[in-house]
Amino acid sequence: MKTSFPVAALAAALLPCAAFAHDVSALDHAPIGVMGDHRHAAGELMFSYRLMHMEMSGVQVGTGDISADTVATTIPNRFSGMAGQPPTLRIVPKSMRMDMHMLGGMYGLSDRVTLMGMANYVTREMDLITYQGGMGTAVLGDFGTAPGGFGDTSLTALIGLGETVHLNAGISIPTGPITKSGDVLTPMGMRQEMRLPYPMQLGSGTWDLLPGITYTDRTGPFGWGGQVKGTLRLGENDENYHLGDTVTGTAWAAYALDPAVSVSLRAEGESVGRIEGIDPAIMGPVQTANPDFSGGERVTAFAGLNLVATHGPLAAWRLGLEAGMPVVQDLNGPQMPRDWSLTLGIQKGW
Repeated sequence: MKTSFPVAALAAALLPCAAFAHDVSALDHAPIGVMGDHRHAAGELMFSYRLMHMEMSGVQVGTGDISADTVATTIPNRFSGMAGQPPTLRIVPKSMRMDMHMLGGMYGLSDRVTLMGMANYVTREMDLITYQGGMGTAVLGDFGTAPGGFGDTSLTALIGLGETVHLNAGISIPTGPITKSGDVLTPMGMRQEMRLPYPMQLGSGTWDLLPGITYTDRTGPFGWGGQVKGTLRLGENDENYHLGDTVTGTAWAAYALDPAVSVSLRAEGESVGRIEGIDPAIMGPVQTANPDFSGGERVTAFAGLNLVATHGPLAAWRLGLEAGMPVVQDLNGPQMPRDWSLTLGIQKGW
């Protein structure tokens, strides 16, 4: 089938094939930002690589923005009264970037059960402003921290309840570090090596349950689905805290421009609990060191593109792209809100 859509022309250039196979379609998978969306037949194998990039900036309390000067002069420092700790938050994050490289594999244990594993490598970069000690809005200088390393690993079983519904039953293994440190510019003008706050650590430090349920269906050129997943923390980690439990719900709709190309729209709602407990080594006049300033609710809108090679040497290779932007964020702030995210992925099945 021939189409005049520009994106289909791009797909034709990328995916050399003279005709389309009826048993392979760009609608076979959900948007690339959805994990654990499909099962495989017994003996089938699939590998995937995803790169997820996220940008954050500014400061938000609840649904409203506040300035860095307001944070530095009005938000109390939880650690005030301890040696070297000012009464307000004199270090304020300006922006943050995260890249997560995710390598995954799926295997059809039977026609009803598919096993899935995923490991990831994470880099985080945060830029911060340090105000002079005491009060006022005089800026001492800027600095940045940039930890990187392997994050937590997940193992999941996708258990079919029918043709269009399956359970997601997973566990997260704490392979990511939670004791990363960095060079910090203090309000007293000193450079000091300190343990980095919670958002800059690469793992959870806890074994976590990953329950969920997924629904997908399609008819003609239309596909759709929904998924609800959770992360349930199993006790405290070795540093005397655990991250908040999370619940995420998402729904999507996709349309096939032809069998090799589909476009999608997706909405996602996320609720994240506050950090419970406290790491005694994480301390400082910065919002990210206070466990109470964590968690909240967020709704994000996504637009995506799926390309699939249906014939030729690239047959069964898939390329997915999805961009997201928050619609509303209600944060237990002060916290840094998300600006946008982008996920690019490649999948190959046998």
